Amino acid sequence: MTRISGWGRYPVVDTQMMTARNADDICRATRGASGFVARGNGRSYGDAAMGTHRTIATAGLDRILNFDPETGVVTVEAGVLLATLIEAYFPSGFFPFVVPGTRFVSVGGAIAADIHGKNHHRAGGFGESLLSLLLATADGSLLRASRVENPDIFAATIGGMGLTGTIIEATLKLQPVETGWIQQRTEVAPNLAAAMTALEKGDSATYSVAWIDCVAKGAGLGRSLVFFGEHAGIDDLSGPARADRFPKINAPRLSVPLEFPEFALNRWSLTAFNELYFRLGARRGPDPLLVPAGAYFFPLDAVGQWNRIYGRRGFIQHQCVLPIKTAPETLAEILGRIGARGTGSFLTVLKKLGPGSGLLSFPFAGYTLAIDFPMSSDLLEFLDELDRLVVAAGGRLYLAKDARQSRATFEAGYPGLKSFRDIRHSLDPARLVRSRLAERLGI
Repeated sequence: MTRISGWGRYPVVDTQMMTARNADDICRATRGASGFVARGNGRSYGDAAMGTHRTIATAGLDRILNFDPETGVVTVEAGVLLATLIEAYFPSGFFPFVVPGTRFVSVGGAIAADIHGKNHHRAGGFGESLLSLLLATADGSLLRASRVENPDIFAATIGGMGLTGTIIEATLKLQPVETGWIQQRTEVAPNLAAAMTALEKGDSATYSVAWIDCVAKGAGLGRSLVFFGEHAGIDDLSGPARADRFPKINAPRLSVPLEFPEFALNRWSLTAFNELYFRLGARRGPDPLLVPAGAYFFPLDAVGQWNRIYGRRGFIQHQCVLPIKTAPETLAEILGRIGARGTGSFLTVLKKLGPGSGLLSFPFAGYTLAIDFPMSSDLLEFLDELDRLVVAAGGRLYLAKDARQSRATFEAGYPGLKSFRDIRHSLDPARLVRSRLAERLGI
């Protein structure tokens, strides 16, 4: 048995690990097995990539199978990381249409979670750029799915958290870009209402995201730095940037060698950091500046094992999405409660989302708030309070970040659940594919 966790390092469980290096390995591992699920690079935060009995590691499926430089269409095995795709094709002018806050996620995991980025309001989730996939079902057989071939299974697999089977390979489209630079513009928002107004007015921007000071209170509740970004063209570059059109995205420069002590993250350290970050960001002003794509999209990747900052007990990220109509009031209430509690995150993010792709895709048209909390004795009870606010507002929680929501909270937020269950049952009537998340939520 092997002890594993998600990126949040909570919960930690024992599982039988099996490493697959090709489709035959996966088919052999699934035939006659029960309680298994695939695991990519382990970057889902909670218990989604943990089988109730067996966990199949797909990192060995790491080959790029084909690339068409005329169209940007690439076929890869499921264990290929976005980092690998970027390293291979970004210098030639191709970049994924959708990336999350880290490039160290597998393509299979990106599909299973239907990951979203700073451009979801414009480009949708990862599933929008997916053309087709090869799936190993619970009985070990292989099937292909796309928008025209097995379209119901295709829709269920996008955002389906690996519960329709194990993704073997995928064909997706990359977007052409002229340079590896982003033109970033920063808008200072003195409170939550101003931040949401900025995101609404900046709806035409390709990329937009707000960093929120989660411990600010009173008139400054929700004060933010709102970042807008566009891919820079060749004519936008000058000086050193023009001489280095595609700056290399380097490996992490620093690494956290061990878990921080629990007392290191407290009201005072959090307040001090957020104040400094806000002031430094505000000084940049509204003028556009050129930022390397790696620093813009993946700032936390510069620090290896940054999840250790939250200490031995790990952390839980609470990420919800709320309808546009109810978001202002509910977000203010959530941030008010977080500020009163005094423990939150160095990186609290607010984004605007568009419609989702799959039956269990997290996004819908609204606002998503993501915040990390160090694990503590009273945290789960506090998060239950936030969940009740989310449900009352017509929102839901992101399964790829979830480690503890209740079945009632989950079922209230996902109207496509019945259709997903029907498709899953047709593929796997004995529920052989079974993650701890699926067991907990009754998926």
